Amino acid sequence: MAQIPEDTKFKKLRTFNLAMGFLHLVQGGLMLWLSNSFSLPVKETLLHYDSATQTIVSNTETLLNLRLGPLVAMFLFVSAIAHFSVSTKGYAWYVRNLKKGINYARWFEYAISSSIMIIVIAMLCGIYELSSLILIFSLNATMNLFGLMMELHNQTTNKTNWNAFIFGSFAGLVCWIVLGIYFLGALLGASSSVPTFVYFIFVSLAIFFNIFAVNMILQYRGKGKWKDYLFGERVYIILSLVAKSALAWQVFAGTLRPM
Repeated sequence: MAQIPEDTKFKKLRTFNLAMGFLHLVQGGLMLWLSNSFSLPVKETLLHYDSATQTIVSNTETLLNLRLGPLVAMFLFVSAIAHFSVSTKGYAWYVRNLKKGINYARWFEYAISSSIMIIVIAMLCGIYELSSLILIFSLNATMNLFGLMMELHNQTTNKTNWNAFIFGSFAGLVCWIVLGIYFLGALLGASSSVPTFVYFIFVSLAIFFNIFAVNMILQYRGKGKWKDYLFGERVYIILSLVAKSALAWQVFAGTLRPM
């Protein structure tokens, strides 16, 4: 079978990124246009001294009610911006890095977009504390930056070094353990209040997040079509679209659709 010229592969990838950018953009616009005003609280718990009982007690206050529609649209728009960037002004930089087996844009975009995604999932599982949401966002972003470190570090190694992958996997696992504690806590509570759509979101997105890791393993082990770095790049792009679309429309169906 004749090999496809490298320049043709990159041109096709450019077109692919443009198409993915429009798909994310359109979905983000639909989220803003169609979504209702459903919101979830962001809370803060602080200690204060109760002079009446002479004890230190905690006091929880709602800082704001965060509308879910714009939050869902946000991670779709972040992806759209990234796809448009690497297929227009940043195309030459994108190709230059792909030839070296690294994609900075992917990991920076994931650090933002997937971290917003996990905040949405966390809030649907009942995590409303501001400090917890900040930590979950940061830990998930760190997981993705370890993905960048994996690619960056292995530019200078003769044999694949998996340390960054292991550390990133640990950071991601901790996020899902915390989400699982709240999810199962609500599920097993005296009055279970977990809507059915949250079950599907939790399970489906947990699977998708793990498939990203599998894609990286296959890339670095050079299995089958993954010997070509560009094949793994396409898989990342498809996984990103499917995962974001799945979360967006499941949230829409469960809470954001007009009544």
